[in-house]
Amino acid sequence: MKILITGGAGYIGSTIANALLDTGHVPVLLDSLVTGPRAFTEGKIFYQGDIADRALLQRIFQEHPEIHSTIHCAALIVVPESVEQPYLYYRENVCKSLELFKNLEELGYPRVVFSSSASIYDAVPGFKVTEDSPLKPSSPYARTKYMMEMVLQDLSKATRLRGIALRYFNPIGADPKLRSGIHVREPSHVLGKMVDVALGKLPEFTITGVDWPTRDGSGIRDYIHVWDLAMAHVKAVEQFDTVLQKTGNTYVVINLGTGHGVTVKELVAAFERVYGRPIPKREAPPRPGDVAGAYANADRALELLGWKAEHSIDEGIASALAWGKKRKEVLGYE
Repeated sequence: MKILITGGAGYIGSTIANALLDTGHVPVLLDSLVTGPRAFTEGKIFYQGDIADRALLQRIFQEHPEIHSTIHCAALIVVPESVEQPYLYYRENVCKSLELFKNLEELGYPRVVFSSSASIYDAVPGFKVTEDSPLKPSSPYARTKYMMEMVLQDLSKATRLRGIALRYFNPIGADPKLRSGIHVREPSHVLGKMVDVALGKLPEFTITGVDWPTRDGSGIRDYIHVWDLAMAHVKAVEQFDTVLQKTGNTYVVINLGTGHGVTVKELVAAFERVYGRPIPKREAPPRPGDVAGAYANADRALELLGWKAEHSIDEGIASALAWGKKRKEVLGYE
């Protein structure tokens, strides 16, 4: 199948593109390159532009009429930045997605797999959330994801649009073949920061928030290998119509996680184990928009997609370290 990926030059979008290629599909990338590097588009069908550009979308579908569905990854994703610049986040993530969805439906390409986020969940006792757990997005970034889920759900009831929202937990690692990985020079992802400390680019790793009501006071997360995440998207587009038929719905939400909660301190310990020595670290108060966290009940993904996470945290850390050493060769900077 041919699959359109918005944000296809990003960390997750590029990994999904490689997963599609490795399973015999053809990704078509659309990216503004505001954050994603051009290097991740090389050797693939690529269009540079904005997701809200109707004329560009028309051209893509005219040139690739057999596109089966759209995986919508394009978004700004940095929580503290969203607190400082909420207008930017609502414009880019909400307004432009709204135009994208409208244009996809009108142009006759109604299948949408949406990159959502576990950050929309409320804190629950025990921290394990199902797709039906209460929602309470705590940052402008999280609220943009929540709003787009509501938009997709409402449009799927009123129009031909159909949606599967995949709620990501915390992606770590890199493409196992090291074709892509975290690309920003100063990663906001926790593992990206640890790799930068290990490579000497940062003086220390900061554990933000150590008074949460978790087993060791640090935040709890569900760290999922980005390749497992990518393969879930492959299964979602391959089985898109079947999933909707199984559930009898026009819009379905699915958690993507390992089903295991790991605290930040536990992740640091795992990193030091894989890296082979301790890294400098300090503790600090939570950042704006931070939450205690959550981890996934991923039963629905197994039931509807036949998918479960297969890679360990250690494998994610090892691939992130390997990518940290290789990325200068791919991107031109360390």
